[in-house]
Amino acid sequence: MGTADRIIRLIVAAVFAILFFTDTTSGILGLVLVVLGVVFVLTSFFRFFPLYLPFGKSTHKKK
Repeated sequence: MGTADRIIRLIVAAVFAILFFTDTTSGILGLVLVVLGVVFVLTSFFRFFPLYLPFGKSTHKKK
């Protein structure tokens, strides 16, 4: 996973968290956003996104 991809995922996760904890979103939508945010954070830290495998996608820079 490339650096830009990781940074974007972390920013989106932070936005989801802010929306949820400021009660901008609530209920099912709020919970879905929180779960997606957790997935984005985990995939950023582990540098692995399982859905890229079947599609052969990679955000690593070519050496």
